[in-house]
Amino acid sequence: MLGKRSAQRSLFDPLMLPHRVPEGSFYGRMGKVSDVLFRDEELAEMYCPDNGRPSLPPSLMSGVMLLQFYDNVGDEEAVQRLQFDLRWKVALGLPLDFAGFDPSSLTIFRDRLRQFGKERYAFDRMVEVGREAGLLPPKVQVLIDSTHMLGAGATEGTYTLVRHGIRKLLRAMGYHLPQHRKKLGSKLECYLESGYKPKLDWANPAARKEHLQELVADAHSVLELALEHTEDEEVRGSGWMLSKILGDDISFDEKGQAEIGQGVAEDRIVSVTDSTMRHGHKSSSQRFDGDKSHLVEEPLTEMLLNMMVGPGNEHDGKKLSPAIDGVEQHYSMKVDRATGDGAYGTGDNRAEFDERGIDLISPLAESYGRLGKSHFQIDLENQKVTCPEGCTTSKWRWVKDQKKRKVRRFQFPELACLNCPRHKECVGERKKSRTVMLHYHESHLIAARQRQKTEEFQVVYHIRAKVERKIAEMVNHGLRQARYIGQEKKELQALWTGAAVNLKRLFKLIQEDFCRLRSALDSLFARKSRPMRLPAVSLLTRSGQTMPFFRRARLI
Repeated sequence: MLGKRSAQRSLFDPLMLPHRVPEGSFYGRMGKVSDVLFRDEELAEMYCPDNGRPSLPPSLMSGVMLLQFYDNVGDEEAVQRLQFDLRWKVALGLPLDFAGFDPSSLTIFRDRLRQFGKERYAFDRMVEVGREAGLLPPKVQVLIDSTHMLGAGATEGTYTLVRHGIRKLLRAMGYHLPQHRKKLGSKLECYLESGYKPKLDWANPAARKEHLQELVADAHSVLELALEHTEDEEVRGSGWMLSKILGDDISFDEKGQAEIGQGVAEDRIVSVTDSTMRHGHKSSSQRFDGDKSHLVEEPLTEMLLNMMVGPGNEHDGKKLSPAIDGVEQHYSMKVDRATGDGAYGTGDNRAEFDERGIDLISPLAESYGRLGKSHFQIDLENQKVTCPEGCTTSKWRWVKDQKKRKVRRFQFPELACLNCPRHKECVGERKKSRTVMLHYHESHLIAARQRQKTEEFQVVYHIRAKVERKIAEMVNHGLRQARYIGQEKKELQALWTGAAVNLKRLFKLIQEDFCRLRSALDSLFARKSRPMRLPAVSLLTRSGQTMPFFRRARLI
């Protein structure tokens, strides 16, 4: 049943007693609006209306979670700060003798938020408050970028992945229970031990190869056992994971002997503990194991408008459209310009955004060390391509791109290419002629190359540095390291960290005009709870004039 915070003040209320928490700090400012920052009624649907013990007030739990992600602390540390840290008591408006609660209550509250689709609650609230306060217009320009989030699971090698995959599948089938464990032979029973690792001379290649044969054979034996439990969803999921590990990491030689596969599979699982972790690259030299966080920022107010978490190996450009859709759908805003680095400026994204009427500002990568397609003159109307040395070709044929779409590939005469003084720079060491494959949306790429040479593009693109600063701020609040397992929980972490950063930004934008901030919070709650026209209750403004209640949020 829904529990509510009492409006009755205690004699030990820090807001009524002298304290040393600065009024201008984040905690002091949050304390001035703590009674209206979150509302119990807004999360009432997560609780039974007429049965059970009263819960911990969801407004209190929301405030604790916001501070938890702001200070980047775990559940136990959060409860301890709630009990002993005067800054937290001031920020939450709690009495000095507040007893706290069990740390598991935070875990339960997070699960309840996800269960009822409320993981965006705090983030959406801060953005909507910004709109109510007149800071965010209905039509916005946005900046977008990504940063890596290291996974909470341990990165494992092939041998460990297979062992843990076998153990997880056996446990999913119930073989860890005493009555079922007896049915397993001693050969498979050892995998149920969490710390099992065979005594092996790991420096001996022959011993490692022999052990790999045993591991693969045992894995196939367990997969055969799983065929008898295909109706169980957990068994199917664990069986799929073990099969994928074998497929990604194991290959077989001409004699049928298992061996570690060469190279890295594109979507390779790197941890059984967290199967969503992936190998990712932010640059050619910087590799990480985990996920990517994508941020959408409004450059004038520098407030975050959306946060998303995706696989670490996914190309940034795939998240551009969903990220912009989230801004327009959640807040009924119209995005008329999006600025991002070269990873977001794919031909498909440019074509889609041109159709949607969104100006996409993103540079196209230039080729260094060799002649790239940007050095060639492409005449789409006459179906001709001219190289930097003046050689023109109209010879082309249809080929298919990665998405199986038909595109044109032009080929220059072999004799002209072999005799060209820039052959090595253009083609390399190969004794072949140069080919140029057009993109399915090549016309958009040509327009982008021409535009990025203009001074206007450089001026507009220069503001992208703001989102880099925002990423650095988010990293300071713990965004770089995932606290939880699974992408849904990681996205909750990103959203609530973003909510804390947005609240800090609101304090900065509104300065000491807490009347204006409280008005926006009150107006937002009243608009959600009572859709009819609000009564014209007067409010005394800073200038001494009165203003109707429903216009308080627009005070400047």
